[in-house]
Amino acid sequence: MYQPMIRIGLIGKTNAGKTTLFNSMTLLSAEVSNYPFTTKTPEMGIANVVTPCVHKEFGVVDDPGNSKCDDGWRFIPVEVTDLPGLIKGAWMGKGLGNQFLTVAAQSDALLHVVDASGSVDKDGKISDPGTGDPIADFDDVELELVQWYAKLFAQNLPKISKLSKTPGYGVPSAVEEVMHGIGVRKEHVVMAMSENLLGDKAFDSWTEKETQAFCWSLRELSKPTLIIANKMDLPFAAENFQKLREKHKGLIVVPTSGEAELTLRRAEAKRLIRYVPGEERFEILKPQDLSDAQRSALAYIRRKVFGEYLRTGVQFALNIAVFKLLKMNAIYPVADAEKVGDKHGRILPDVYLMSNGSTVEDLAKAVHSDLLKGLVYALDVRSGLHLPANYVLRDRDVLSIVSTGKRA
Repeated sequence: MYQPMIRIGLIGKTNAGKTTLFNSMTLLSAEVSNYPFTTKTPEMGIANVVTPCVHKEFGVVDDPGNSKCDDGWRFIPVEVTDLPGLIKGAWMGKGLGNQFLTVAAQSDALLHVVDASGSVDKDGKISDPGTGDPIADFDDVELELVQWYAKLFAQNLPKISKLSKTPGYGVPSAVEEVMHGIGVRKEHVVMAMSENLLGDKAFDSWTEKETQAFCWSLRELSKPTLIIANKMDLPFAAENFQKLREKHKGLIVVPTSGEAELTLRRAEAKRLIRYVPGEERFEILKPQDLSDAQRSALAYIRRKVFGEYLRTGVQFALNIAVFKLLKMNAIYPVADAEKVGDKHGRILPDVYLMSNGSTVEDLAKAVHSDLLKGLVYALDVRSGLHLPANYVLRDRDVLSIVSTGKRA
């Protein structure tokens, strides 16, 4: 059973705190330092998004296989990539630009990490809080991404022009064929053309300004992004957080403290505290085993992070990216509708993240290709209704797929 994993990319300037955030999400130990470009190659790990589990509704004890359940919350794995920090000129291949941009473009969604405290200068070096410019940092990285999109587009202008004149193609299909490798789909092209009033204009007559605006729209539509305002526990962060929200009203800005989340996750892994990622509290289990430094760090987190922002924001950002930006729904396929389990007796074993608009047919394909070949209908476990192959899935659906060959 194979389910393609959602890919989340962490982007931003060097020293914005990307690697600490990555470690806090994945509990890996990628190198963290205060000199520029510590991350030389993309680091990949597994994080989780969290949603209320359905097992309590059915009065059963679940036995997850492709995910885990903790205190009524289902933790669903997603892939996270920590990308090297960008420098100006990355779109032309400077530094690690090509590697960065290629991996970023292959991500389903991007978390753009900004040092909200302004303690990184224009060259990515650590400086005093308040001396850097988080707004400019964000804009610099976004410009590099758009310039890269524009470069790819310009390099393929002859091919797009030729394809667009081929019967059955048109501009949207032509652009999709050339740029599908970086996540551009036909609907993105149609929307970008509409936003820039290019729908009725001949492709070969697009001006340079129109092409640039089109590429801006294409980047935004094909790569959903939220801003992570990191290091919120430091001076000047609250002020810069408001500036980011005012400047980029069309984007979600999430306040976070990656350092606080990493401290809590590591303390929880050592069973010093009880902490469920995303919750607004933690409980110290073994106060006698805490060092003075650990005790001081936890007190600081309670006061400066939970006291002011209720949570570290890290889990919240992941959840927003998957459930709001990508509009994913959590779907539970089962073989035995009566026992809500699989053929091996595991209760609610799997949960699948399916994009908005997905159907029973899409779910059958995701679970097993054989199911799709003999698909008859899906049984809604709650209502007992027989759902057709084109039924559009809803979040928290629990379904048994009926096929001439198999049930799942």
